[in-house]
Amino acid sequence: MAREQRKLAAIVAADVVGYSRLMGRDESGTLARLRENRSEQLDPVLKKYGGRLVKLTGDGALIEFASAVDALSAAIEFQQAMADAKADQPADTALVFRMGLHLGDLIVDGDDLYGDGVNIAARLEAEAPPGGILISRNVRDAVAGRVKATFEDLGGLSLKNIERPVRAFRVHWESSDWQPIAAREVPIAPAVTLQSSPTPLVLPDKPSIAVLPFQNMSGDPEQEYFTDGITEDIITELSRFHSLFVIARNSSFSYKGKSPNIQQVGKELGVRYVLEGSIRKSSNRIRVTGQLIDTLTGNHIWAERYDRVLEDIFAVQEEITTAIVGAIALQIEVTERAKATRRRPDNLSAYEIALRAWAHQLEGRDKADRTIIEQAIAEAKQALAIDPSCVRALHVLARTQGSALFLRVAADREHAFREAQWAANRAIELDGTDAISYALRGIGAILGGQLDRYSAALADARRAHEMNPNDAFILRIVADLEAGIGEPERAIEHLHQALRLNPRDPRSHDTYNVLAFASFSAKQYDRGVNWASRAVSDRPQMVHAHANLAVCLVGVGEIDTAKATFEQLQKVASEEWVRSRLEGAWSYARPEDRRRATTFLRIAAGLEDPSAAEALR
Repeated sequence: MAREQRKLAAIVAADVVGYSRLMGRDESGTLARLRENRSEQLDPVLKKYGGRLVKLTGDGALIEFASAVDALSAAIEFQQAMADAKADQPADTALVFRMGLHLGDLIVDGDDLYGDGVNIAARLEAEAPPGGILISRNVRDAVAGRVKATFEDLGGLSLKNIERPVRAFRVHWESSDWQPIAAREVPIAPAVTLQSSPTPLVLPDKPSIAVLPFQNMSGDPEQEYFTDGITEDIITELSRFHSLFVIARNSSFSYKGKSPNIQQVGKELGVRYVLEGSIRKSSNRIRVTGQLIDTLTGNHIWAERYDRVLEDIFAVQEEITTAIVGAIALQIEVTERAKATRRRPDNLSAYEIALRAWAHQLEGRDKADRTIIEQAIAEAKQALAIDPSCVRALHVLARTQGSALFLRVAADREHAFREAQWAANRAIELDGTDAISYALRGIGAILGGQLDRYSAALADARRAHEMNPNDAFILRIVADLEAGIGEPERAIEHLHQALRLNPRDPRSHDTYNVLAFASFSAKQYDRGVNWASRAVSDRPQMVHAHANLAVCLVGVGEIDTAKATFEQLQKVASEEWVRSRLEGAWSYARPEDRRRATTFLRIAAGLEDPSAAEALR
C-alpha cells in the first residue's frame, strides 16, 4: 500500500452568513454578488499572499497557505475589503463572511486536502462571528508579533466532531492598517466596526487595580476551576471597597494564559496597580504567591508567599486583600478594611463543584442549551448536598434557574421560579454582606414574570450596587431593571459605567444587549439598532439581541431588515420564546412599553401592518 502523502500548511475555511436566506430572497442577485466578491476581493488577496484555492463549497471556500502569517494577513485583508465593499449596500442583501484558520498536518489527495486540520478550520469558521475570524492556538503562536492584529482568548472550545477542546482566539484589527487592495479613493467605513482603537483610559480619581488570573502551578488542568475561583473571590473582596476602583473579572481574565507586560496592562485597563500570582495545590497543602505592581513605574509594591494547609485558603484570601488595601489605599478607614473578612465556605469540595457549575451555567445561557443548563443545576444541587450553606452553589442555582425561565427551557416554570427565589433568599440569610445574592433575587423575580415586584426587585439590585460599586454584573442587572421600569436614561448611564469597569470584557455582548433594551425604552431606536447589532455580531446565537434588533429596526422604519432579523430570531430561539414575545411577554413594567415592543415585533413577523407603528413611535 502506498504511503499517504502529508504536508504542514495553514488552512482557511470561509462561508457566507445566512446564505440560504439570501438565496431564498434573491437567487440570481446573490450569486452575482458572490461571483463579484470572489473576483474583486478574494482573488486579489490570494494572488498577493500566495494562497491556493483548494475548493469552492457553494457559498464557501477552502484555501491553503504555506505560511500562517500569509494566511491570517489574507483573511484580515479580505474581511476588511468586504466590510468596505458592503458599507453602501443594504444590510439585508450584503454578503458577510465568517472565517476559521488552523495550522496543522494535512492529508494530500491530488489537489484536495483532508484530515483533522481541515475539520478544525471548518469548525472554527462555524463559531466565528459575522465578518470575523477565529484562529487556533497553533496559528496564534505562529503569527504573534508578526501581524498587525490583537487576539482575544476564547479558551478551549468544544467543536463538533473534534474529540479534544480547541484553544481558539478571535482576531481584532485596525481598519487603517488593512486597506483593501482595490481601495476607493475615499474609503468608506464598515457599518459595524470590528475593532476600533481603544481610547486611552484616564486613571480614576481613587486607587485603581486589576487582578490578573492567578497561574495554576499544580500541573493538573482540573485545578483551573479552583485557581480561577480563588482569583474571582479576591476580585470580589476588593470590589466591595468604595475607596477602590476594581476592574471586573471578565476584563482581567482576558489575559488568562498570557504573559502580558504589566505596564501595558495598566494602559489597556486604565489602572494604577496590578496584582498577579500563582497557586500550587498538592494533596492537602497549598502555596499561594502574590505580587502587587505599580503600572506607572513597574515597581513591586508588595509581595508575599503563603504555605498553608488547604483548609486555610480562604484565610489567605483575606490576608491578601487586607495587605493590598493597606498598601495602596491608606485613606481607607479601619471599619472599611473589616470588609475583607467574610463568611468562608464550610466545605472545600462543595466550593469546587460550585465553581464548575458556575462555568456551565454561563455556557448553557450563551448557547440556550437546556442540557448544559440542567447540568449546572444538578452540579449546584450536588454541592449543596455536601454543604447546604455553600453560598456560591446557591448563586449558581438562582442564576441558572433564572436563565431557564428567561430562555423558556424550564420543564416546570413555577418550580424554577420558586427554586431561584429560594436560593437567593437562602444566600442572603447565610451571608447578608454578599451583594450578588440581592442582585440575583431582584432579577429573578422579573425573569419569573413577577412584573408587579419591579420596585422591590430594583431596590434589591440598587442595594447590591451600594454594597459592591465595582461589580459590572450587578451594574448590568440594575440597568436592566431601570430600563424595564421606565428609567432608561439612568440605565444607559450605568451601562457605560459597566463598560468602563470591563474595558476588555469578552462578554460585552450582554452589556450591548441591555443598552439596546434601554434604548428601545427611551425611543432611541437608532442607538438601539447600533447596540443590538454589536451584540448579534459578537454572539450570533443571542436570542434577546435578535429581538431587540428587530423592534429597534421597526422603530427606525427599516421594515424589510426587521423582517430578515425576525427570520434569524426564529432560527436561534425556541418557538415558545418567540410566541411569548409576540403575545406580549416582555420584561417592561410599563404597559405602553410592552404594547410598543409587542406591536413592533409583530410587524417584523409580518403579522401586523407597518402603519401600526406610526402612532407608537
